[in-house]
Amino acid sequence: MTVAIDRATGRRRGDRAPEPGLGRRLKNSYRRHWYAYAMITPVAVVLGVLVLYPLAYGLYLTLTDANSLNTARTIGVNHIDATYKFIGLDNYKDILFGATSYDRFWSHFIWTIVWTALCVALHYSIGLGLALLLNQRMRGRTVYRLILILPWAVPTFVTVFGWRFMLADGGIINLFLDALHLPAPDWLEDTFWQRFAAIMVNTWCGVPFMMVSLLGGLQSIDSSLYEAAEMDGATAWQRFRYVTLPGLRSVSSTVVLLGIIWTFNQFAVIFLLFGTTAPDAQILVTWAYYLGFGQQPRDFAQSAAYGILLLAILIVFTSFYRRWLNRNEQQLAI
Repeated sequence: MTVAIDRATGRRRGDRAPEPGLGRRLKNSYRRHWYAYAMITPVAVVLGVLVLYPLAYGLYLTLTDANSLNTARTIGVNHIDATYKFIGLDNYKDILFGATSYDRFWSHFIWTIVWTALCVALHYSIGLGLALLLNQRMRGRTVYRLILILPWAVPTFVTVFGWRFMLADGGIINLFLDALHLPAPDWLEDTFWQRFAAIMVNTWCGVPFMMVSLLGGLQSIDSSLYEAAEMDGATAWQRFRYVTLPGLRSVSSTVVLLGIIWTFNQFAVIFLLFGTTAPDAQILVTWAYYLGFGQQPRDFAQSAAYGILLLAILIVFTSFYRRWLNRNEQQLAI
C-alpha cells in the first residue's frame, strides 16, 4: 500500500491537523468575530459592574460579621477603619439552625412560600378568565382591554400608595363596610389582615400581565381545532380542557415561572404597604432589607446571607421546574 507524503509539511495526506491551543483558538475567534466582541463588551462591562461585583462582594460579606458598627466609615473628618472579621459559614448556621432560626428565617420562609403560591394561583386563574372573556367577539373589546391593563401600566408605588390610603382606618373600604354594617378589619395592623391585604394588592398589580400573556397565547391557537372538537360533539368544558389548556402549555409554563420568581422577590408591594413594620407580614426579601437597613445596628452580613439563600432557593426551584416541564413534554410526545 502506498502512502502519499506531503513534501512541504512532511505529513501523510489524509492525517488530521493537530488541534490548536486555547490561546490560538481565542486569537482566531477574535480575528473572525471582533465586531461581535466589540458589540457585547459594553453589556458585559455593565453586567459585571451592576451584577457580578455586587454578587461577589455580597457573598464575601456573608462570610464575615460585618455590621454598621465595625465597617469602615467616615464621621466628620475622622475615618474609622473596618474591624469586622472572617467567620466562615457561621451566618448560614445561625440563620438556618440557630436558636432563633424559626422566628428569623423559617417563619418568613413559610409565609413567602404561601404568599407566592396564592398570588401566582390568583394571577393565573383570574388572568386566564379575563383572557378567555376578551378573546370572545364582543362590542367594545378594545376598551375593556385598555381598562384591564391599567393596573399594570400605572407605576407600582402609585398603585400601592392608593391601596394604602383606601385600606387605612378612615379609608373608603372601611367606610363602605361600615355603611353595610359589616365589621371593618384592621388591614394595616392585624397580622391576618395585613397578609390578606398584601395578597389582594399584589393580585391587583399582577393580573394584567397574566391576562395579556395568556390572551396572546389564546389568539395563537388554531381555530380549526375548536371547529373540529365542536363537530365531534365536545362540550365547552371539553374544548377548554383538551384544546385550550394544551394550546397554552408553552405560554403558561413561561409566565408561571416568571410570576413565581417576581412574586418570590416582590419587594415593592410589601415595603410600600407596611414599611419596616408588620414583622409577621414580611417576606424573605423585605426581611433581608430590614436586617440590613431597617434596624440598629444594621447587620450587613446577615442581610447578604439572606440574599444568597434567596438566590440559591430560586436556582434550585428553577432547575427542578424546567426538568419537570421537560419530562412532561417527553411523556406527551410519546
